[in-house]
Amino acid sequence: MRFYTLLVLPALLACTQPSADSQATATSPAAGRQVPAGAFPETFETGSKGAYETADVALATGPWLFTEGLIGSTEQDHKDGEHAARLRTGGRLTMQFDAPAGVRKITILSAAYGNDGPSTWELWVSRDHGRTWQRNGQPQTATGPSLRPSLFAGLANEPLRLEIRKTDASKNRLNLDDISLETATGAVTAAPVSRPVASPSPTTDDYFKNRNKPATTPANPTATTPSRQAPGAAGATSDNDNLLLGNPSGATSDPSNTTNYLLTRPQFTTGYNAQRGIPVWTSWHVGRTDITKNFPRQNDFRADPGLPRQFYQVSPQSYAGSGFDKGHNCPSGDRTAALDDNSATFLMSNMVPQAPQNNQQTWAHLEEYTRAQVENGQEAYVIMGSYGRGGTGKNGPAQTIDQGRVTVPAHIWKVVVFLPEGNNDLQRIAAGQARVVAIDTPNDNSISPQWTQYLTSVDAIEAASGLDILSALPAATQAQLQKVVDSGRAAERR
Repeated sequence: MRFYTLLVLPALLACTQPSADSQATATSPAAGRQVPAGAFPETFETGSKGAYETADVALATGPWLFTEGLIGSTEQDHKDGEHAARLRTGGRLTMQFDAPAGVRKITILSAAYGNDGPSTWELWVSRDHGRTWQRNGQPQTATGPSLRPSLFAGLANEPLRLEIRKTDASKNRLNLDDISLETATGAVTAAPVSRPVASPSPTTDDYFKNRNKPATTPANPTATTPSRQAPGAAGATSDNDNLLLGNPSGATSDPSNTTNYLLTRPQFTTGYNAQRGIPVWTSWHVGRTDITKNFPRQNDFRADPGLPRQFYQVSPQSYAGSGFDKGHNCPSGDRTAALDDNSATFLMSNMVPQAPQNNQQTWAHLEEYTRAQVENGQEAYVIMGSYGRGGTGKNGPAQTIDQGRVTVPAHIWKVVVFLPEGNNDLQRIAAGQARVVAIDTPNDNSISPQWTQYLTSVDAIEAASGLDILSALPAATQAQLQKVVDSGRAAERR
């Protein structure tokens, strides 16, 4: 995992006196836990604030505004090191500087303070230097004394600020620690630091709907899933990034890019076309840790508030009576390691109108086959998409549903890159260890249930869809793999 290096802006520390509910914190960092100036994660091991009065605090990453919060170091403060932030009712931690563009993932540890009961908190982000804020993901609940991680998506190509808000009205207190920002390209220099601008009342729209990964005690790193890294990340040894093989359409996170919007989640990454109401493509990695715990299917189909506000919100009702299934791109069965991971696959931005026979038989058989290979020691990088206009469901042919707002694709395709479990995946693929399975199916209810009948090459899918699939691979490797049509014999031996 790689983190941003940020420039420090000196900030004056407000003089505060300990309140009855606070104890003075240590004025020096814990031995062995000092963080280079400006570097994430923010561990709260530098800086000092012993009372709940509102004040700026100069931390290792830069200046933060504490509202109804302090830096605690008592035995009752649950922390990774000697210090942690502590918030009480109405508390907030606000970045007073911008993290530069490129943050892909945000991780925050939280726990209940002392023996207090649960606290609910939310992560809010600003893309305009603190003028306006939008909630990122779902509210989180901190319970018990163990620090547990909550994972959120970043803004990819835009600078951001973070604000953590304790939102419940109880008198319970909240500990926060180790705020981490993961990037795709390693350490960079921060964007120019600017002071916050007085903001109007914040909107309540979710910007990203990302549920936290299963709670894992940070003290046991061997129990966690290896962090996903992006293509080209220097020194990447534990790959598994959902976008490792490339961005097929060059999608961006600019909300004005309505036909090719990059939507990044821990569970999968999507290039979304708001004018069609469906993904152009979706990309994800499947390893044994993604499927072994077998949490139940959530079936909580819902509109995706993580899309920009101006995008039409496709809902489950958009498909009602259409004769087409709500067909997953990233399937529910590939994300069973946690309830929240499975739930993320039921966002409507992950769906296409899919002929029932195609979805429930042909596609289901390929998904089952893919997971069987993973259970047998393979890992898989999967890219799925659709193209064209007009399919045939159980009610007959249709070009759109939901009064023209959702396009019915003519073809649905998938590319699966299998390779033995291991690290340095791009290098191993280039070395010839991968097998590529590609299929292109008509979106028709009379389709054969045997997916092997629709085997094709990646080159053929690219020619039909206009995409650049496997673009992160070396050109020679890409050319070699993309022209091959898999025999399907391995599938037949299942």
